[in-house]
Amino acid sequence: MGGVNRRRRKKIQRRLVAAAGWGTPRDVAALLRRGADPDLPDQDGTTPLYRASVQGRSFNVQTLLEAGADANRESGDFDEGLPLCAAVCHGHDEVAALLIAAGADPELREDGGTGLSASGWAAKLQTERHDDDQRPGAERRRGADH
Repeated sequence: MGGVNRRRRKKIQRRLVAAAGWGTPRDVAALLRRGADPDLPDQDGTTPLYRASVQGRSFNVQTLLEAGADANRESGDFDEGLPLCAAVCHGHDEVAALLIAAGADPELREDGGTGLSASGWAAKLQTERHDDDQRPGAERRRGADH
């Protein structure tokens, strides 16, 4: 009997991570009501909040936070990271604001404390954008983007 429950928990957790990234808040809430844990990773180590943050799913982020997901919990084994870092790196400002409001620490470093923090990522990305703007042809490229 324990094996069946364990298998069911793994399956529902995998579904929650998928719904967090590509489903609706209604999908996420339904899985939470069925017993999925908002903080538990799937079999690959991905947490639901990280997946929602990477995908910029602000309503799913809000649903998970309201269900008790830890805004400072790292996802994966050095191949993913913190939800706030993911939101910053992918330019999901609304998600970043939700995470900070829920207590995400912008100075907390990824990779078990050895990587960059969200503040560090923001500074790095700003520097890279500035460097790109200084390269020959940057003005022409910017004009094409607008």
